[in-house]
Amino acid sequence: MNQKILAVAMIAAFGAGASVSALAQNDDASNNPLLEEIIVTATKREQNIYEVPVAMSAFTEDVILRQGIVDITDIGKFVPNMTVTAFGGGQVSSINVWIRGIGIQDHLITTEPGVAVYVDGVYLGRQIGQNWSLANIERVEVLRGPQGTLYGRNSIGGAVNVITRKPGDESGGRATLNAGTRGRVGGDFYWNEAFTETFAASFTGGYTQRDGVGDFLNHAAKREVGELNEWNARISAKWDPSDDFSLLFTYDKADGDNGLRPYTTLIDEVPTGLLYTLGARNTDVSADPYDNNGGFYFDPDTGELVDRSNVSHEADGWSLTADWAMSDNLSWKLIYSDRSSEYETGLDDDSVEEVFFIYPETGFADQETVELQLFGDFGGWDFVAGLFSFEEKGGNRQDPSWFLGPAVFINYQETESTAIYANVGIQMTDALRLSGGVRYTDDEKYARTEPIVGLLFAENRKDWSETTWELSAAWQMNERLNLYGAIQTGYQSPQYPARAFCLFGGPDCYVAGDNVTATNYEVGLKGRPVDSLSMSLALFYTDYSDLPYQVSDQEGGAGFNTINLIVDQTTTGFEWESLWAPTDNFSLRGTVGFLDVDVKDPNPVVVAPLTPEWTVSISPEFTQNLSNGGDLVWRADLSYRDDMYGQPYSNVPLTNIDSRTLVNFDVAYHEPDGRWLLGLYGRNVTDEEYDNARVLPTDYVLVILNNDRSEFGVRFMYNFGL
Repeated sequence: MNQKILAVAMIAAFGAGASVSALAQNDDASNNPLLEEIIVTATKREQNIYEVPVAMSAFTEDVILRQGIVDITDIGKFVPNMTVTAFGGGQVSSINVWIRGIGIQDHLITTEPGVAVYVDGVYLGRQIGQNWSLANIERVEVLRGPQGTLYGRNSIGGAVNVITRKPGDESGGRATLNAGTRGRVGGDFYWNEAFTETFAASFTGGYTQRDGVGDFLNHAAKREVGELNEWNARISAKWDPSDDFSLLFTYDKADGDNGLRPYTTLIDEVPTGLLYTLGARNTDVSADPYDNNGGFYFDPDTGELVDRSNVSHEADGWSLTADWAMSDNLSWKLIYSDRSSEYETGLDDDSVEEVFFIYPETGFADQETVELQLFGDFGGWDFVAGLFSFEEKGGNRQDPSWFLGPAVFINYQETESTAIYANVGIQMTDALRLSGGVRYTDDEKYARTEPIVGLLFAENRKDWSETTWELSAAWQMNERLNLYGAIQTGYQSPQYPARAFCLFGGPDCYVAGDNVTATNYEVGLKGRPVDSLSMSLALFYTDYSDLPYQVSDQEGGAGFNTINLIVDQTTTGFEWESLWAPTDNFSLRGTVGFLDVDVKDPNPVVVAPLTPEWTVSISPEFTQNLSNGGDLVWRADLSYRDDMYGQPYSNVPLTNIDSRTLVNFDVAYHEPDGRWLLGLYGRNVTDEEYDNARVLPTDYVLVILNNDRSEFGVRFMYNFGL
């Protein structure tokens, strides 16, 4: 039976299954602890998840722990119409979030994401280093569809909102340890200390180590292919001098020294290409495509060959959040943040010899954000208004390679973005709530590229502005079900070409596109139709204008000139999430997502890249009550992503990415007092080999392979007083 049909049939057979999202309704409807109430802040005000007129998933700390979710990549496996891919020039810390067919295909400073990622209200402008460890996470919210009013620029596909646990008034913490196959060793800890009645601090740290999934064949490399060595730390301090005012300071840092992400090169279908002549390795002639030849490059500063089989990244930042309730009806919030990141990476595209076609790369990004919010609640109506400012400076440099000699593709960009917004909600009746909002955004960019240092360069400065808005209505049909309708618009900042090789395209090749806009029409139904079932259904139609696809210009630039293919696109689809818990001891979570994408382009072979038609997940869980008062929890998770294209051309079969089905399991013993647990886990238990991305630079296809091969291990968690 076709995998696609089988996956949908499984959902139907289990009563439309359930989602790993923490879908919930009020506890009054049932005493089942699996169907607890979930409060979210998707609209920047606290609401029950079923009152929010937005298609969204919410992962609480408990769900994250039970699901074995360790980062945002894992979350992408269990949200309908969401896929997390990875490229980042070989970085293992890079993530590319795609929601409803909108995301980012590249990682250079001139590109802009289509899905916004926030941590405690702070927007993260770059994707390298965003694959956050989810230790000490209170909740992760995934909002689907344009969120241009409250979340602003670069949220035309949706937004991911990560909320960490704040320091509290109780002392205690939690520690976890895990060990497994493939050399897995790691753990994390969280500790909260209430020093006084008005001051508390929390400390979080984590470390992960895992062997690689392949070997470098041509030399003794520092790391194996895909090897992980990462640590992270976070400290938060909260001061509450009065009931009306609080001040929260947070600092975090992450560091990784890893092996190059696994990849391979396909050349069989292009026998006239230069790589074919050189005899480049590919899956048809390699015993193991996860093995690689490590690349070297000549460093003109030291006169030595530098190994580029390992990659590294470093990111840190701090934020200050002030909350002030000036009256019973009005309150303010100020969020200031300063963040920076840098990385070293680089691919050896041919995998032939030591210095052929290698692109060692370094990059950095520094950003500063300020947001001032005003909240008002006057019973029958409420509002949130704000001012937002974002500044970023960053660059990428690809150093000497055999093919082009001196340094190639140096990019630098400065961005200034400011916005003002407001959203008002009115409770028309006890059952009907109307809301509407508007946001004005102004973006200014200066960008410079040097395709060959010292020989030529191009630069450009431009300013854009856009007004986005939304209207929604939420109707409580009865005590169990809520119906909503919404019209949402979004705005993605225009972008310059990622690799503008203007030697071929001339000075006019280095220009940015027009405003990218999206308008979404959506209706949804949320609630608990019966005591044992929570569900959420969304139907939507989205119209995108001036959407950029990053492609290599095969005619001008020999494939080294990356251009933005500008298209219009419409997307129609639906999303289903549910949690069925017929007893206190059994639950079934599941999701189904479907997308029908129509690209409006004169070229009939243009398709939406990295966009599976069907996405499905299903997660049964059974709790076995033991005679000593403890519990044995059995859990399995299945995630299915349909086939898709790695590039926006359907006439290049080599860029097609096959469908994949991933299976995880977890069996954990919870001691009677809930102080500790000991579990066995399996991730990707069938050892599915799949592609994260397929890129067509010129006369060959670069295939980025998955780095999550099968793994089995044990995990232990202990609670200290919390």
